[in-house]
Amino acid sequence: MSFKEFSSSLTNKESVEGELVKTIFISLVTSLIVFVILYFLKLKYVENFLPKYGFFIFFSILSYSIILPSVKQIRAYKEFPCMSGMMIGMTLGMISGFLPGFFVGATNGMFYGSVVGMSVGIIFGIYNGKCCGIMGVMEGIMAGFMGGLMGAMSAIMMLNDNLKAAGIIVFIISAVIIISLNYMIYKESKHLERKIKEDDFFTVFASFLLTSITIWFITFGPRSALFQ
Repeated sequence: MSFKEFSSSLTNKESVEGELVKTIFISLVTSLIVFVILYFLKLKYVENFLPKYGFFIFFSILSYSIILPSVKQIRAYKEFPCMSGMMIGMTLGMISGFLPGFFVGATNGMFYGSVVGMSVGIIFGIYNGKCCGIMGVMEGIMAGFMGGLMGAMSAIMMLNDNLKAAGIIVFIISAVIIISLNYMIYKESKHLERKIKEDDFFTVFASFLLTSITIWFITFGPRSALFQ
C-alpha cells in the first residue's frame, strides 16, 4: 500500500481519512475566531502584544490543528492492535507535549512551559494510547512527560539563538511526524471496521478550550524570573 493511495483517500469524503483536511480547517477556523474575539475584547490593550506573543500563539494554534485530526482519526476506529496503539500513544503524547511546551516555554519560562506541555501531552497520550490498553496508556504518559519537559527546555536553550526560526523548524518536523502517523493508522486500519462516526463538535470544543487556555497562559500566566 503506497503513500499515493493514502493521498487519494484524503479526497474521499466517505472515508475516515477524507475528514482529516476538513478537521484541520475546522480547528484552524475555530481557534482563529477565538483569537480574534479575545484580541478585540482584551488582548489589543496589552502592551506590545503581537510583537511579544503573536508568533508563539499563532504556532500554538497551528500545532493544535495538526494534532486534533489524528485524535478524530483514532476515535473513529476506537481499538487498535497493541504495537500500533503503543506507537499512537507515544507519538501523540510526545508531539502534543513538545509543541505547547516549546511555545509556552518561550514566553513563560521552562517550569511553566513544562507544566503546560506535560499536562497537554499526558492527557492526549492517555486519551489516544488507551486504544490498545494499558501499554498504550503507559507509552502516552511517558511520551507526554518527556515531550513537555524537552519542549520547554529547548525553547529556553534557544532564547538568544534564533528562537523563532527554531520554532518553525520544530513545527515542520512535528507536522511530518503527525502525517506519518496518519499514514500508519490508515495502513493499520484497512482491516478494521469504523466504530464511531461523529460530527465536528469534539474538534470545535477541543480547539476552543486549548486555544483559550494557551492564549491566557502566554499573555497573563505566571512567568519564571527570567521573564520578569
